[in-house]
Amino acid sequence: MYIVEGNIGAGKSTFLSLVAQAAPHISVVLEPLHHWQRQLHGQSLLTNFIHNPRRWSYTMETLTMMCRVKDHLQEQTLPEHNRLFERSIYSGHYCFALNGYESGFMSDIEWNMYSQWFEFLIPGKCRPPHGFIYLKVDPNVSYERIAKRQRPGEEDITLAYLQALDRKHDDFLIHKKNILPELMPVPVLTLDISAEFEKDAQHFEQLLFKVEEFIFSTQRVPTASQHSSLHVR
Repeated sequence: MYIVEGNIGAGKSTFLSLVAQAAPHISVVLEPLHHWQRQLHGQSLLTNFIHNPRRWSYTMETLTMMCRVKDHLQEQTLPEHNRLFERSIYSGHYCFALNGYESGFMSDIEWNMYSQWFEFLIPGKCRPPHGFIYLKVDPNVSYERIAKRQRPGEEDITLAYLQALDRKHDDFLIHKKNILPELMPVPVLTLDISAEFEKDAQHFEQLLFKVEEFIFSTQRVPTASQHSSLHVR
């Protein structure tokens, strides 16, 4: 399993959709946004969180952690090596939940409860991925892409919030600050996707080649079939 991380509006879903079309030998698993956008008693949890983060941060982060742990445990039982999994329990904790706590959206008691669940559910149970693929983008570009796609529940996301999340992603994936020991040796491929890639075939080909090269070089137990399945130009 390889995990694709990045800020809100970075272009993860678009990038992964293009990968799925161009490289069928790579399996793509998109983030289950329906979990946090679904209507419960006429309310969307994601919308509630964005409108009132101090009320809904703990609820939102606990639900996303629970869903991602279930998905991670299922994914790690599959034999498929060339799988790209959008977002993870790790960015949920080190980027979104931590930023929420430091921003005052979670109380000390809520953060302590959330952290205890993280420490109970993840270490020793969720196997680290083969690697992380960090889609790095300027927060201003993320902000523009969010406005352009007009996804329900995202209309109140601020540039300041995206800038804070950008710093958290850098701390987690580039500086590896205060992360689990088992994540320290996990390789990270950082791709700058601030430039338009969706309609620039040549640029996307370059990005895809780097992804395939990264998968090829980081397989824990590479086989002849896996080597031959990677699309080399």
